[in-house]
Amino acid sequence: MKLTPIGIWGGYPKANSATSSFLLKYEGFNCLIDCGSGVLSSLQNYLSLEQLDAVVLTHYHADHIADIGSLQYSRVIQYYLQESPKTLPIYGHSKDVEQFTKLSYKEQTIGIPIDEGQTIQIGPFTVTFCQTNHPVYCLAVKFSIQERSIIFTADTAWHEPLITFSKGADLLVSEANLYEEHIGVSPGHMGGSEAGRLANLAEVDQLLLTHLPLHGDVTNILKAAQTEFAGRAEIAVVGKTYEIPSLKSSN
Repeated sequence: MKLTPIGIWGGYPKANSATSSFLLKYEGFNCLIDCGSGVLSSLQNYLSLEQLDAVVLTHYHADHIADIGSLQYSRVIQYYLQESPKTLPIYGHSKDVEQFTKLSYKEQTIGIPIDEGQTIQIGPFTVTFCQTNHPVYCLAVKFSIQERSIIFTADTAWHEPLITFSKGADLLVSEANLYEEHIGVSPGHMGGSEAGRLANLAEVDQLLLTHLPLHGDVTNILKAAQTEFAGRAEIAVVGKTYEIPSLKSSN
């Protein structure tokens, strides 16, 4: 599995950047996790839009879905150019019926419902979900191949079930939207120390911090995470490839 950060900001993107989003690749299958502001522009530095095979949305706040309409238009343009793109599946929860309905657009995209506790197959990935602690319904997502796994916390305040959900993951991609002095003040988000504590209690191999605040020095969030987690931790770097090697076949 190869993971490339497309954007790392929460709320809105800084200049020439994008909100938190990731491209997950395995053996030619390309899955985009969240599609907020600036994501479509950034994504094209690493992949042409027609090469996308699936999109997974954690929830329907604007910084996670703002570019979905533009993505749908890109498929229409490909259709008019007679490139006949395949229908793109967009996975999102159906608890917000209005937003879920918008995921299906003509024959170009189709919304597929997801929910907590569910296990589905998206291309080569076995995918499971866990509800987070956020003002709107939001799902953490686990992508697995064999015994390898990557966890995306999505947007969440501290949430005990995420410890079990993330247990033993190769990579924990955690939101860290708050400086320590803001923990508990801004609902639905974690600080660096909480992301580090989650990584420690879940005994993951590596921690990647994302959904960062647009003010202050974000290296302080990393430092806070490192007070709780002694393993490898870093702030996600847009365009960098984080690779989780597949298990070797026993045959």
